Amino acid sequence: MYKILLTFVFIVSLNGEMVDGVAMVVKGNAITLYEIKELMQSSNVDAQKAADILIRKKLEESEISERKIEVSSSEVYDDIKQTAARNNMSISDFYEAVRESNGLTSTELKEKIKEKLLGQKLYAAIAYSNISEPSDSEIEEYFELHKDKFAHPSAFSVVIYVAKDKARLKEKVDNPMFYSPDIQTNDQVLPYDKISPELASLLEKTALNTFTAIVPDGKGGFMSFYIKGIESASETGIDSVRGQIVSLIMAEKREQVLSDYFARLRLNADIQTIRMPE
Repeated sequence: MYKILLTFVFIVSLNGEMVDGVAMVVKGNAITLYEIKELMQSSNVDAQKAADILIRKKLEESEISERKIEVSSSEVYDDIKQTAARNNMSISDFYEAVRESNGLTSTELKEKIKEKLLGQKLYAAIAYSNISEPSDSEIEEYFELHKDKFAHPSAFSVVIYVAKDKARLKEKVDNPMFYSPDIQTNDQVLPYDKISPELASLLEKTALNTFTAIVPDGKGGFMSFYIKGIESASETGIDSVRGQIVSLIMAEKREQVLSDYFARLRLNADIQTIRMPE
């Protein structure tokens, strides 16, 4: 009897710790204090904003489950294959590039792509009518309001370092004075409009006189770009970014549809607040 009582007390204690860690319950699904605090730190938002984001996420997950929306592994793979092809990379090289530039493993990348595709399918299921494409006047207005978003360097003056051995190349990146005959160099000027968006993004976020992350070169080796110079910013004409603007406006319209839908859903959802972070 004494042993049974001890077991019961232990179970109650564990359950007490679990309840103490729960901040909110959304349609039977818990949001923990840890999740809220982690999001507050990673996204630099207050507790209420973090809670709102997590509530929306739980409602989306519930809606996906209730509507039986699924994304197959082949759909995820096709998305990865298309992205790799756009960057003239093999699948393995693409995984390596993502790992080097964003720190994501192939498993984490697949999970993020799955979330993206689930979101797209959820939107398609929720939207009762197609969103009309923006008019010329909408596109022009968007461009005028966000001109700084479309300004970019004209070109990058770089030294491209290439090696078969990634470890040897890392020695060079960590110590610019290091020399090895195994590392090939090539000075180039890369016009912004002639390189892929992914490479442009990598170069733009790299400070002057520093190396980019090491990425696959598409030929079984690795490369890193040393930024020697950045030619003055160029304001892009509206015609060259019209497609990009259409995509941005359509994305904003889709998000508005989803936000309105989940705002209405939240009003009637069973949401219990137990406690918030202090």
